Amino acid sequence: MKTEYLKPKDVTRSWHLVNAGGVPIGRVASTVARVLMGKHKPMYTPHVDCGDHVIVINASDTVLTGNKAEQKRWFRHSGYLGGVRQIPYGEVLEKTPDKLMRKVVAGMLPKNRLGRDMLRRLRIFPHGDHPHAAQKPQMLEVR
Repeated sequence: MKTEYLKPKDVTRSWHLVNAGGVPIGRVASTVARVLMGKHKPMYTPHVDCGDHVIVINASDTVLTGNKAEQKRWFRHSGYLGGVRQIPYGEVLEKTPDKLMRKVVAGMLPKNRLGRDMLRRLRIFPHGDHPHAAQKPQMLEVR
């Protein structure tokens, strides 16, 4: 018996909606990354982009557990000497929750061309409204 691999032309994509309000950011990110990679499907193939589209709403209401809001830092560097900028995660969550969510999900995806393609199917909205109602997304439960 041979193992059957999914081909890119055979991939069917659906839309999922995740409500991130009041849920720890890591739990949301791991659920979203699993769906973006396609690991929730029985015909998962590692070398084929077989994941689905994911819409995350209420990203500004996610929770950072423990002391992560004060202790974890978002690092940036300008490339010049002394050009390091450090911002606490709590501050980033207040100003740009979509960037923080995208960075956390990207850390759980493959670091190659395939991972970048998967990340393009992620749509993050800080509040409860989104313009993708016509796609009829299915509600996805975060465990």
